[in-house]
Formats: sequence, structure tokens, C-alpha cells
Amino acid sequence: MLAVPAQAVSLLRDPDIENALNQMARPVLTAAGLSGATPVLVVNDQSLNAFVVDTNAIYINAGLILRTTSAAELQFVIAHEAAHIVNGHVTSRALTAQHVSRIAGLGMALAVATAAGTGNGKLGLAALGVANSAQRSYFSHTQAEESSADQSGIRFMALAGVGTQGALDVTQIFAGQELISEGRQDPYVQSHPLSRDRLRRLTALAGTYGLAPTGNRDQDTYWFDRARGKLSAFLRAPKWTRARADESVAKDIAWMRLAIAQHRDADWRGAVDLLARAQAIRPNDPWYFELKGQILLEGRQFAASQAAYRRAADLAPGNPLILASLGHSMVVQGGSQRLQQALPVLERARAGDYRNGSVLRDLGSAYAQLNQPGNAALTVAEYHALAGRMKDARIQAQRAVDMLPNGSPGWQRAQDVLNAARNAQQ
Repeated sequence: MLAVPAQAVSLLRDPDIENALNQMARPVLTAAGLSGATPVLVVNDQSLNAFVVDTNAIYINAGLILRTTSAAELQFVIAHEAAHIVNGHVTSRALTAQHVSRIAGLGMALAVATAAGTGNGKLGLAALGVANSAQRSYFSHTQAEESSADQSGIRFMALAGVGTQGALDVTQIFAGQELISEGRQDPYVQSHPLSRDRLRRLTALAGTYGLAPTGNRDQDTYWFDRARGKLSAFLRAPKWTRARADESVAKDIAWMRLAIAQHRDADWRGAVDLLARAQAIRPNDPWYFELKGQILLEGRQFAASQAAYRRAADLAPGNPLILASLGHSMVVQGGSQRLQQALPVLERARAGDYRNGSVLRDLGSAYAQLNQPGNAALTVAEYHALAGRMKDARIQAQRAVDMLPNGSPGWQRAQDVLNAARNAQQ
């Protein structure tokens, strides 16, 4: 499900898109020594930008994904951001709870609390909403860091067999940005300073390693087109999608895009029929079952939606976004027995991905309906912390601390959020 949290600038969470991006990213991340430990996440912003905040994830704006035209272009963006992680460029910027309030709207408090509660010193990004001045000061890299990331990124591309032409192609997208006024520049240029000398070095470096890929990259192309195809189908007008669906590199992607266009025109039956054609090509694809669940859910076919989500969960065990959707389909149907069944599903989703605010909303609703006010207050507190509303998080966390058994796991989580909220307000 393509889920957009409430913040003006936020993450776009969709298990299919994230899987596709991470499948495509895997060769360069493996070459960087990061493998599957660093997910690639999509920011709901049409400007061209990509960045890292810590060692836990790489963030790419939707606008940049839609602007790139090949897997190799996007793979260099990922390789370059991976290099900032590997080369230690984000280590000195790790935030503690005391620093959260200094970065306007960054919404990192829940990640701070999670780190404190688990002993994991790495901090994550919950939601984005950064003021321009804070964004430039926090995300910006020096020319030396950029040169270092270019060298490492090119090397990762070569080691992955991707070739280096994509590095030159995507850099050209930004090459003219520094000639226009700062207010009209894309954020990537402000946080990743370009120069003619840097472009010349990058070109020479790419040529040294070889521009052409050393192996068949059809899978990279498939996953790139699938991620971009689904993203564009949800973000652009159905008419635009229908006019371009046949440009897809695989027929199942074309049918998927047409199904989404039909779904956005509020025709759930037609959407399911079109999606069935994609599923006939890839019958055990969990992501298509997840999309079917979303279409049916929004068509108010609740029982059928739950069955589709259950099948998706069986095919992709442990995927937290699919589990979140399955749990949501159970919560919206209500009923004490179904809510009780939803709780462990949603708790698994929450444990697997703290960034998903919809899980916390559903957990809070389920606990409240099941007359468990302490757990309801805890999840509401975590939801507010995720959104950067630290005053509200502190109030709800204190309620949870007062109601939950002293020393229990829930009580400790509430204490973590309470401490982070207090520190953020100092």
C-alpha cells in the first residue's frame, strides 16, 4: 500500500516499491559492504534529492526516481549515498535526544527512543519535514566529502558490474543547476555541491573503470521500471499512466500500472481484473497480492482484502509493511476476536519497522477498543514522537507509564519516549 503519513514532507511507504528499489540496489550495496542492511526509502517530494542521515537507510526523493531514465543512473545515486555511509561522513552528525529539537520537523525522537531502549546507538529517520536552513546545514556535504563519495561510488558501480555510464548520465541532470538562483535549485545541488573540476574528475574516473556493464543487467532494469512504474501510477494522473503503460519493460508491469489507474478512477472491480493479468504472469508475487488487498480494502471488500493480504504475508514472511496492511484490514472490520488477532500481527509490524506511523495508529485503535488504555497511550505517544510532536508524546507517554506495570516492556518503551520528549523540549 502506498501510504502517505500526515506530515507535509514524509516517507512514501510501499512494500513493492521498496522491494524493487532494494533488489536494484543490492549489487552496489553489496559492493559497498552494506548488503541488505541499508534499505532504500522514498521521500514524498517531487524535487531532485537524495541523502543519508545516519547509517540505517538511504533516502531518495520521489521526484529523482521519476526523473532518472535507467537503473544505472539511480544505482549511482545509491552508490554515492552508500559511500557517504561507508566513508564515515555521517558519523559526526549522529543526533542525540538533546539535539532533536534543533532540526526543525525532522521527527527523529522515536528513533532516539528506540535506540535508547534497544541499546542500538544508530539513529534512524522517522519522518521528514526539514526547514530549508536546517536542511542545508545538516545534510550538506563538503567538496572533499563529495570527491571521496564519487571515487567510492564509481568503484562500487564497477565492482557490481553495473558500469559507470549511469554516473555520468545522472550527474548531468544536476550540472546546470548551479547556474540558476539558489531559490530555484533542487536540494541535491545545495547539499551535494558540484563544480566543473569535480565533473571532470568524475568523468575521468568513470572512464578508468569502464563505462559499459560487465554482465546482463536485465533484472536491475526490471526492478527499476517496476518501482518507477508503480510510483508514477500513484502520483500521476490515470490518463498519463494509460498513455505510457505500454512503455513498460515487462507486460506484468504494464498491467499493474493499468490496474492502479483503474483503481484511482474508483473502479475496484476493473482494477482487480487488470491486476489478475499481471498475476497470471507472476502468480506467486507477494507484492501483487498486497496491491490486490489495497484495491479491495479501498473498495470496501474487507473480507476479500484480508484474504489477499494474508496470502501476501504468506509469500513474504515477516515483511513489516505487508503485516501492517494485514493488521489494518482486520482493525477496520472490528470485533473483539478479530482485534485480538490483529494485535500480534501489528506488534510484529511495529517491531520490524518503527518508521510506519499507520501501524501505531491501528495499534492505538485496537488497544483502545479492547479496553487496554495503557498500551493505547503508549502507541499514541510513539505516534506523536514519530511525527515530532514532542509535547503530545510526553503527555501520552506519562499516561502510559502511570498505567502499565512497572518494569514491563511497554512501561520501558513509554519511559524511553518520555525521556526523549523531555530532552527534546529542553
